[in-house]
Amino acid sequence: MTLAPHSVKLGIAPLSWSNDDLPSLGGDTPVETCLAESKLAGYRGVETGGKFPKQPAPLKDLLDSHGLELAGGWFSGELLKNSVKEEIVRAKQQLETFRHCHAGAMVYGETTDTVQNKPDAALSSRPRVPAGEHKKYYQRLSDFAKYCADFGVPLAFHYHMGTAIETLEETTALMENTDDALGLVVDTGHATFAGDDAVDIIKAFASRVSHVHAKDIRSVVIDALDRNNESFLDAVLRGGFTVPGDGVIDFAQIAAVLAEADYSGWIVVEAEQDPAKAHPLTYAKLGYDTIRPQLEAVGFHII
Repeated sequence: MTLAPHSVKLGIAPLSWSNDDLPSLGGDTPVETCLAESKLAGYRGVETGGKFPKQPAPLKDLLDSHGLELAGGWFSGELLKNSVKEEIVRAKQQLETFRHCHAGAMVYGETTDTVQNKPDAALSSRPRVPAGEHKKYYQRLSDFAKYCADFGVPLAFHYHMGTAIETLEETTALMENTDDALGLVVDTGHATFAGDDAVDIIKAFASRVSHVHAKDIRSVVIDALDRNNESFLDAVLRGGFTVPGDGVIDFAQIAAVLAEADYSGWIVVEAEQDPAKAHPLTYAKLGYDTIRPQLEAVGFHII
């Protein structure tokens, strides 16, 4: 579904209720609780998580039963080591499910040798694209994105802490050397965590931004992290991430720059938090109540 410029849908990720990388966080929370509270907080849709059905019809039926749409969901990509054909095989089930549910995007994160889900791996030990392999990697991403587009599911690349593509510099090189079929996820929290500014990313790649994760950070936690000895998950457990309205990111500015870029599509509130410390429904409503008026103030139509 193509939306007119300045038309957006608000969604939320299930991370506030349960974390796939840290099952101890909300591991006992049923997916039905996540969906019911997402709807109650005001959201139109959700992204998928590990507890969601993998088959097309069961997922669509579950979402329909809660009056929700599929905003998108994470795909753990491994094109740094796999061929495009191998990646297509890995993604086929998810692509079929996402197409059936009219997902806004399949969010591609490069998880080859990632340390994002390793509690004992220092953040500084993250992988890099090997020297001499950049061109091949970018071409594989382009080819895979074209396949996904032809299949009916837009692919959007997610720079992410602990992975081979983490910084603005790395994201810039990737965007400048891949096909336009590959969209870009702007994640405000990960950009700030990496020491960059999501505003710069939006301005640089306005035509490629196809999905947005609205995530805030608590700078007191992020700034204190010893990246040579502590992990990404250490930051999560200490409350480094939160929803818009509870951290240091200026989402009014983010909204204004997205409006200037004529963005349309999903804006997904996301926060990797411990639900025992950050009540999911309370924070879901805070994120919604913060970002909706800021978007409307710059002319966005929330549908």
